[in-house]
Amino acid sequence: MKETKDAVILLHATSHALRAEKLIRKVGISCKLIPVPRQFSSDCGVCLRLKQTDLEKAVTILKEANIEIDNVHDL
Repeated sequence: MKETKDAVILLHATSHALRAEKLIRKVGISCKLIPVPRQFSSDCGVCLRLKQTDLEKAVTILKEANIEIDNVHDL
């Protein structure tokens, strides 16, 4: 069986990440706040980790809520 890979969504502020997590979980997508991996940014902060299969839906939800995404990366 093929293992599902994860992705991260980087946001501009911790408060945005907290709001994004709440919105994404509200629609039933599993996600977790994690420290931003150093290979993606040297800034301190948190990002959202979720399954790649949920990424497109999560990004759509965040855009509809006017939450600006800094970047998206596969893990």
